[in-house]
Amino acid sequence: MKLLLTSSGISNASIEHALVDLLGKPVAESHALFIPTAIYPFPDGPAGAFQAITGTAKSPLSDLGWKSVGVLELTALPSIDKEVWAKKVQESDALLAWGGDPVYLAYWMKHSGLADLLPSLRPETVYVGVSAGSMAMASLFGEA
Repeated sequence: MKLLLTSSGISNASIEHALVDLLGKPVAESHALFIPTAIYPFPDGPAGAFQAITGTAKSPLSDLGWKSVGVLELTALPSIDKEVWAKKVQESDALLAWGGDPVYLAYWMKHSGLADLLPSLRPETVYVGVSAGSMAMASLFGEA
């Protein structure tokens, strides 16, 4: 798995080019799963998740012209058969982890089973982190 860890998403052409390089193909030919989980602890979390998913947030991520974008809500995963959601994760070209509360996101990455699945993803899969989505991937943060 490849990592593109940012503080504010795909905020300029240089970062967008890095994303395309990591994907190895255009965004328009790539399938992504959007992870909004980290935003929910904030007072306006549901609205923030909606803005990020629909592409109306300040920083673009889900609206970069992906071939397809699905939503992977980590808090729901423990109630779904792992075979159902894990297959979608394994088939995706990119995982897009939105910002918010990094401790909350790290908790749900672990308790949903996603953290255990990440090491087995295809080498060409790209994890794109925004703010908390980036911090939750740091090994020291996850252990602290």
